[in-house]
Amino acid sequence: MRTKPYVLLLSTLLVLLGLAPGAQAAENGEWAVYPAASKLGGRPYFYLSADPGSTLTDRVTVANKTAAPLTFRLYGADAYNTDRDGGFAVRTQREKQTGAGAWIKPERTRITVPARSAVTVPYTLTVPADADPGDHPGALVALDERIAPGAKGSVAVGVQRAVGARVYLRVNGPTVPALAVEDLALDQDRPLVPGTRTSSALVSYTLHNLGNVTLNPKVVLKARGLFGRTLLDRDLVGVPAELLPRQKIRLTERWTGSPQLDWGDVTLTATAKDVQESGTVSFLALPWLAAAVLVTGGAAGLYGLRIRRRRAPVETPGEA
Repeated sequence: MRTKPYVLLLSTLLVLLGLAPGAQAAENGEWAVYPAASKLGGRPYFYLSADPGSTLTDRVTVANKTAAPLTFRLYGADAYNTDRDGGFAVRTQREKQTGAGAWIKPERTRITVPARSAVTVPYTLTVPADADPGDHPGALVALDERIAPGAKGSVAVGVQRAVGARVYLRVNGPTVPALAVEDLALDQDRPLVPGTRTSSALVSYTLHNLGNVTLNPKVVLKARGLFGRTLLDRDLVGVPAELLPRQKIRLTERWTGSPQLDWGDVTLTATAKDVQESGTVSFLALPWLAAAVLVTGGAAGLYGLRIRRRRAPVETPGEA
């Protein structure tokens, strides 16, 4: 009997870090992680501020919603924007933590939560004396110790799931919001014969948070054709709600119905926290068939001009 190789994915399969509907907790239906209730009531996330060199204390609650006990690894993690859509995600336990994830120390790193119960664990967050001022987002993560079966196949895959409560930490000091629009590009898709189908264009761009605070960018895409005609004026909706410090993401926007015959510019403007940056790229929309005719006609014209010059008689000095 042959046994299947077993692979454990040490990275989390799913990390839920947003608010669940009607509840102030990050959860996946089986367990939830959230700030312990304070005198001021429930908190959706940890909002903390500290001076360099100081230590904060707080508490995190892990709630088990299943009918059996669950055991978790509890750890701090740095946050980042995902490449896929710029969503809020956190580092796995095995990845190196350099910010809030390295500074968070739970009182217990392994907890067992009884069925339909909750356990609250104190933790400390110690900010290094040389920490850079600004935002250092992270999370307190509860990683399920169970290994769930993955997709069937020749290689058996096991996955571990995790849920984390966001930590928004600001280290006191100068804050510098800065944003850049980089590598704006336009890729056009036009029919060979004008009018036979709808043309489109794919606008690609990079948003780069160059500052030390989290930004909530708003992006507007505009296109102008010949004589300044407005071809497109759109507020983009696929922009992440939060662009974390020192993070950059590559995004795209489809422009359906782009011109098949025009010449102009596409401008993308990003605005966030009193900063505004733009990028512009020019375009020439010319049907491929028309372009081929123009190129062929131009080449034929140049060739004919050269032939005429060769055949033209050459005058000799002194001839009448």
